[in-house]
Amino acid sequence: MGRFSTLLRATGLAVTVAMPVAAQDADTVLATVNGTEITIGHMIALQERLPEQYRSLPDETLYTGMLDQLIQQTALSQELEKDKTRALELGLENEMRAFLAGELLAKVGTADIAPEDIEAAYANQYGEAEPEQEFNASHILVQTEDEAKELVKLLADGSDFAELAKEKSTGPSGPGGGVLGWFGKGAMVPEFEAAVLSLEKGQVSEPVQTQFGWHVVKLNDVRSKEAPALDTVRGELEQQLRAKAIDDAINAITESAEVTRAEVEVDPSIIRDVELLSK
Repeated sequence: MGRFSTLLRATGLAVTVAMPVAAQDADTVLATVNGTEITIGHMIALQERLPEQYRSLPDETLYTGMLDQLIQQTALSQELEKDKTRALELGLENEMRAFLAGELLAKVGTADIAPEDIEAAYANQYGEAEPEQEFNASHILVQTEDEAKELVKLLADGSDFAELAKEKSTGPSGPGGGVLGWFGKGAMVPEFEAAVLSLEKGQVSEPVQTQFGWHVVKLNDVRSKEAPALDTVRGELEQQLRAKAIDDAINAITESAEVTRAEVEVDPSIIRDVELLSK
């Protein structure tokens, strides 16, 4: 919803109804627009669906803005009702279905998740998985294969890898001695990763070409990545469980519905023929 507007200011559109505080409930009428009632219930339902930046407004500001908005929407919708088209009727049916479906899935997706379900998801994802390896490597990046071969020769003759990286590397890690730090599988381009996986600790690769140029790679160390603590991934696991609950609800409800697809031949391009809605 955009900024609360004041599109309609005519005093004859709305009549506010004052009632004692003790008598107010969801059916309490706050205004009528050409005979159509706007109630406290309408206001509450609208407030529940507002973005947070609006819900955080002061109550008085929010109340006034929402009531103005509902009055305007009611008046505008009444105007269109005078000349309702087939396209509008079908659009309203689609919107109603989408709204109700969205409400159901929101209910499913926000339901409480049992602690044991989170623990089971954690055990399934991390408990029995093989420890993931991480690698610490350095590299020297140059433009040509000949330059890379010369680096390999210098290293074989006893040159210091870090010093050569500082002197020769064109990559951003050069000033730091070519050190890339720790990374897991999938973090590097495939050719570079393949080179790292082929090395033993302390070993230097032959020249490796990637999209960035030619590399000489040194594997500094390898370690097993520890599984994260449950509390650090609890939120992620909850989101996964909620997403699964939504998918399961969609599949179960759809499969249990009696669905009959009409056996008619239809040209798929017909969905773009908007003129059919006017016939």
